[in-house]
Amino acid sequence: MRVLVAGATGYVGSRLVPRLVAAGRTVRCLARDPGKLRDQPWASEVEVVRGDVLDRAGLAPAMEDVDVVHYLVHSLATRGFAETDRRAATTVAAAAADAGVGRLVYLGGLHPPATAGLSDHLASRTEVGRIFLDGPVPAVVLQAGVVIGSGSASFEMLRHLTERLPVSVTPRWVHTRTQPIAIRDVLAHLVAATTLPGEPNRTFDIGGPDVLTYADMMRGYARVAGLPRRVIVPVPLLTPWLSAQWVNLVTPVPRSIAVPLIESLEHEAVCTEDDLRDLLPEPVDPTPYERAVELALARMRDGEVESHWSAASPAGAPSDSLPSDPSWSGGSVRVDQRSVRCAVPPERLWRVVEGIGGQNGWYSFPLAWAVRGWADRLVGGVGLRRGRRDPARLHLGEALDWWRVEAIERGRLLRLRAEMKVPGRAWLELTVTPDGDGARYGQRAVFVPRGLTGQLYWWMLWPFHGIIFGGMSRNITRTAARPSV
Repeated sequence: MRVLVAGATGYVGSRLVPRLVAAGRTVRCLARDPGKLRDQPWASEVEVVRGDVLDRAGLAPAMEDVDVVHYLVHSLATRGFAETDRRAATTVAAAAADAGVGRLVYLGGLHPPATAGLSDHLASRTEVGRIFLDGPVPAVVLQAGVVIGSGSASFEMLRHLTERLPVSVTPRWVHTRTQPIAIRDVLAHLVAATTLPGEPNRTFDIGGPDVLTYADMMRGYARVAGLPRRVIVPVPLLTPWLSAQWVNLVTPVPRSIAVPLIESLEHEAVCTEDDLRDLLPEPVDPTPYERAVELALARMRDGEVESHWSAASPAGAPSDSLPSDPSWSGGSVRVDQRSVRCAVPPERLWRVVEGIGGQNGWYSFPLAWAVRGWADRLVGGVGLRRGRRDPARLHLGEALDWWRVEAIERGRLLRLRAEMKVPGRAWLELTVTPDGDGARYGQRAVFVPRGLTGQLYWWMLWPFHGIIFGGMSRNITRTAARPSV
């Protein structure tokens, strides 16, 4: 059986692929940029093809000889996501029919039976499922509630709210019932959906064994994490929009994702049927909520987070390569370039370079970086708190604080593209070059300003470059020279 996974770079997709391989499926992955899957440990076991779910003609070769398509694409963090997802689902359904695909599998959201008044997020997920069910290819639409797993946006929001707020002033949505599900159970159901008997064309509710409110989930998290009991004070006047502003400041989840997630939490999300269990040859044993939290925390503690919500780069995100020519595109390019030689082996220096960001910080003027991160959060940007998935190793395409790894040649080059709110486009490039019995560290900050605002932004920060960028180059090489590295 050949399975095509659309969304293999995302949180669920990148975990699903190796499980499909382990189940004996021949897996093909669809990606707008195949290079982003290069560093996945399973990359050599699958076929990766370039394609876009909005391009019907381009999907034809990707779907050739495919039996099942797993559709795990969602444009949640982009403007007009409902229209984008509607067009993408319609395009994929038509391309699957053209290619003779036997089944579509889609992961949607759990919602009340009555769909009137759903949040934009849930309404869009429901609409995509309906497009597939009404199409010519039989579809299995799994509807899941809050996903509990290391690195998921829902879990990160829950974790930070609980850990940072001993006393929470909460809106009414924290008392809405939901049925959280462990990521391992979601993946098990997705794998099983490829071989369901017959040609089912319907939705299936999937959830864990516990029906809880969000307040119950916060208290349960505190118990598992060994935190004192959390005090939760309800304040009915807090709107979802106000709640999202608070989540944006307290957690790593940016406002663009927090708003639709919280609006969805206003709707009761409890399974109304368990029909899928009767169709599975080996029913999935549901994981209790607190056990799911325990597993997620263990993964984080052991540095084994398989995927992270921030890894997916949405369609329309900046993707221009680093401009190396100052006359690039006829515009101006501002550059701050530094080079420092140090008497350490290149591989030692590289370990410091690849470990930059996250808890290790940026090796210069921490207060300035923190203030810039908070300013970015206030205007709806990603800020610094996305952190990094692995404390020592970076992968192409993944998020690193407010940057994204645009290029990595292990041992030699790391290029980061800025995703913070800035009037232009920015890159930070770090290099390591052998130099005699030591190594040379190279650092280049590049900024392509947009209009007069961009020019003013660069020159306002220019007096601080010596402190920020100069301090970074000095401190990185000093850290590499320490015996503990």
